[in-house]
Amino acid sequence: MMDKYASLRANWSYPTAVRFGPGRIAELPEALLTAGIRKPLFVTDPGLVSLPIVARTLDILKKADVAHAVFSKVDGNPTLKNVEDGLAVYKAGGHDGVIVFGGGSAMDAGKVIAFMSGQTRPVFDFEDREDWWTRADPKGIAPIVAVPTTAGTGSEVGRAGVITDPADHVKKIIFHPLMLPKVVISDPELTFDLPARITAWTGMDALSHCLEAYCSPFFHPLGEGIALEGLRLCKEWLPVAVKDGKNLEARAFMLAASSMGAIAFQKGLGGMHSMAHPLSGLRGTHHGLTIAVVMPYVLQHNLPVLTERLTALARYLDLPNPSAEAVVHWIVGLRKELGIPHTLKEIGVGEDVVEQAAPMAENDPSTGGNPIALKAADYALLYRRAINGN
Repeated sequence: MMDKYASLRANWSYPTAVRFGPGRIAELPEALLTAGIRKPLFVTDPGLVSLPIVARTLDILKKADVAHAVFSKVDGNPTLKNVEDGLAVYKAGGHDGVIVFGGGSAMDAGKVIAFMSGQTRPVFDFEDREDWWTRADPKGIAPIVAVPTTAGTGSEVGRAGVITDPADHVKKIIFHPLMLPKVVISDPELTFDLPARITAWTGMDALSHCLEAYCSPFFHPLGEGIALEGLRLCKEWLPVAVKDGKNLEARAFMLAASSMGAIAFQKGLGGMHSMAHPLSGLRGTHHGLTIAVVMPYVLQHNLPVLTERLTALARYLDLPNPSAEAVVHWIVGLRKELGIPHTLKEIGVGEDVVEQAAPMAENDPSTGGNPIALKAADYALLYRRAINGN
C-alpha cells in the first residue's frame, strides 16, 4: 500500500510541521521529541478511547518507552468542566505537553488544556476578542502534537479552541498563536473506521469552512485560493468517503481539505457558523450536522451579493450551467446524497429556540464575515426558514 500510495505522503511546513500520509502514526514518538515533549497527556474522546486505533497508538508510545496518561472525559461540545478535569490530570501527572487525538471536540479540549497548563487567569479571560490573547503568559503554554481522526474542523492546524461557557451556554473561542500544534500527524488510515454519517457531517463542516471563507468579503487572496481548491476536493471526494470508508484516496483528500478549510477561514466565516454555534450550546446538536442543515438557507439569503463570485466557483467546480444558483443546487443535491436532513426540525430544533438563539447568532464572532450584514431579526427569519424548510 505504501508504494502504491507514495504520492499521498508528504512533509509540509505550512502553517506548521505536518507529516501527511498513510502509516505515519508510527512517527508519533519522534514527533513528540521534535515538539520537546517527554511525558505527554493523551487527550481523546469517550467514543474513541476504547477503539483499536487508540490501542494501537498507545502501543506505539509504550514500545518507545514514552510515559503518558490518557484523558477522555470530553463532551461532544467541550465544556469548562472538561478543561478543568483535564488540567487536574495534567498537573497531577507532571506532564509537559499534550497529544490531541481525535475530532474537533478532543482537539479543542486538548489544545485549551495545553494552553491553560501554566496560566493563572480564568480561561474565558482569553476569549478571542480585541487583544485578550496578550493576557496569556507564553511560558505557561505547553507544546501540542495533533493527530486528527476526522476530516472536519481542521483544528489540527488552528490556533484556537472552542469551549462552552456554562454561565450562558455560549460557545467561546479561546485563541493564542502558541496554541498552534508544533507537529501534526495526518494519517488517513486513522479515519477508516469513521461511520458514514459522521464522515458526512464532519465533511460538510470542512466544506462550510471553505465555502464561507471563499464568500467572505475580506481581502485575503491566499485564503481564497486555498478555499477554492478545498471546495473542489470536497466535491470530488466527500461522497466517495461516505460510500467507501476504506478508500484511502478519498480519506486522504478529505483530510487535506479539512486542514485547508481551517487555514482558509482566516479570511472569515459567516452566518452558517453563527447559526450553528448557539444551537450546539443550547440544544447539543452536532456542529457539522447543524452546519450542513442551515447551509443552503444562508447561501440563498446571501445570493444577491454573491452572483459573480459563486458563478466563478461554479465554473471552477465544473458544475452544469455555471451560475450562483447552480452552487445552491449542488449543495442541496449533495446534502440529499449524503443523507443530511433538510430542516432543523428533523434534528430536534423547534421554534422555541429562536428567541434565545437569534441574538446569540448576531453576537457570534463569525457574523462579521458574512457577505450581508445580519442582525438578530435576520437570524430569527433564517432559523424559522431552516426549521420549517422554507
